Amino acid sequence: MKNPGNSISWMLFVISVCIVMIGCSSQMAASMRKVTYPPDFTYTKQADLRTDMDQLAKQMVILEQALVAPSTDIDNAKEIQRQQVLSTLRNMGRIAASLHANDIGTNHPFMQDYMQEFIGKIDEARVAASIEPPRYYFAGKISGGCTNCHKVNR
Repeated sequence: MKNPGNSISWMLFVISVCIVMIGCSSQMAASMRKVTYPPDFTYTKQADLRTDMDQLAKQMVILEQALVAPSTDIDNAKEIQRQQVLSTLRNMGRIAASLHANDIGTNHPFMQDYMQEFIGKIDEARVAASIEPPRYYFAGKISGGCTNCHKVNR
């Protein structure tokens, strides 16, 4: 004869697993966020954040390549280098501003703390690269800004 306590326990276990699985679905999570977060809160999906951060990382690689001293064999090599650096810094500023605008009141509060400072560093690097002669010290420090933020927030 079966123990009735075991079948009730088993049934409760199955029901609990079903509830947990339903609760973990993305549709359920989205509807729960509507109830648990304030109306002005914007939930930033990890995939959206990762896409923008990936674009920022690609621009970082381009910037680091542009900062390598140009070959003296090419006419206007220094001006070409400056234009590459300035273009990359503009792209990085645009991406960072987009991240900052999207993160206000979101589930990534550390970005609110650091992104405005990072945008300021990009602006500082762009100004220094645009003067004559161009100065790339601040542009070289930009990658350090990424490293610092990611060390703190991982």
